[in-house]
Amino acid sequence: MALPALLMLAGALAAAEYQHHRRSVQRNRHRTPEGPAGMALSPSQLLPGRVRVEPQPGAVMACHVFGVVEHTGIWLGEGAIAELHGSGLVRAVSTQRFLANRSGGTVFCLCDHRHQPLSSDTVAERAAQALFTYRDYHLTDNNCHRFVWHCLSGEERRIGSFAALNRLLAGHYNAHLYWDPVRLDQAGSVS
Repeated sequence: MALPALLMLAGALAAAEYQHHRRSVQRNRHRTPEGPAGMALSPSQLLPGRVRVEPQPGAVMACHVFGVVEHTGIWLGEGAIAELHGSGLVRAVSTQRFLANRSGGTVFCLCDHRHQPLSSDTVAERAAQALFTYRDYHLTDNNCHRFVWHCLSGEERRIGSFAALNRLLAGHYNAHLYWDPVRLDQAGSVS
């Protein structure tokens, strides 16, 4: 009986520490981050942050998939996100469709420490040119992260995880990365 209580206490302490860390990062993010570029704040359904951003064309977008992995795409503008679907089709979807059949209810945008989306028109153009093409989809070898990296860099590269994508993004932008929630209206569209 003591072991389950001890495990529950350890879990509660870990959750409190995580919550404290996220709040501390959010409070201090207005300062210019120090140290090597990296992911400063990952997407979090439970503690997404109060500031909601409006993505710009070419911004990297993400959402949670059943609490296990993240799904990524490129913001095209006018409410559309280019994504690599599990069927292999590169398609443009609404934010509602981007979240459909996934566990998360929040779309996140890759931002700098000032809540400014990291974006580029060139990235949006590459993503738009890829629409309605097929890629040989594979969960770890040819996935949505690889598609996003291709849009950013023009390079085809195996990216097996969201963490690996974030390491590449940090180097690409030479910045500390923050995943901020996107401002959506009642209908689930960007407002």
